[in-house]
Amino acid sequence: MNKLRAVLTTVLPFLSACDSRILDVPTSKETTMNIYANPIRDVHGAHVDADAFDGTVTLVVNLASKCGLTPQYEDLQALHERFKERGFSVVGFPCNDFGGQEPGNADDILSCASGFGANFPIMEKVSVIEGDSQCAVYSALCKATDAVPQWNFGKYLIDKNGTPVAFFGSRVEPLDEEITARIEELLNTKE
Repeated sequence: MNKLRAVLTTVLPFLSACDSRILDVPTSKETTMNIYANPIRDVHGAHVDADAFDGTVTLVVNLASKCGLTPQYEDLQALHERFKERGFSVVGFPCNDFGGQEPGNADDILSCASGFGANFPIMEKVSVIEGDSQCAVYSALCKATDAVPQWNFGKYLIDKNGTPVAFFGSRVEPLDEEITARIEELLNTKE
């Protein structure tokens, strides 16, 4: 019982810091962009073609292997599977910005993901918080949405053109109806 109390005392402050925001991002022809025009690399550092996600609705998530929210990997994979045949993908960006909870290398990250049955695309480990080391994709996401992840597993919903349309905080579960309904809407939108 004392061990459980010690764990809860350590974990609860972190979990209470988790973000439960849901933000809609107004878009217009003037705000249309393609976040994937920024250079990205896969988890092993190989260049990912700019058109890899062209025409695909994506959910961009900052991942961490040693976080209390890491079990979200399982629901992220379920979400990926549910909609992938219709032109959807979860795209993970591991980051070590919050509590040092992604200390591992590419093999460690993939091992964690596979432990939850996740095989959606995972990019290289990046910094997602604002500052000089913030990766270009997250810089574009933050500018477009005015939302910066406050913790691991922040989620940006991106339309078929690469334009961010919503942000869901860490505590919003991947299979939450707010997310699935928006994905359905975007998949059914004619371009």
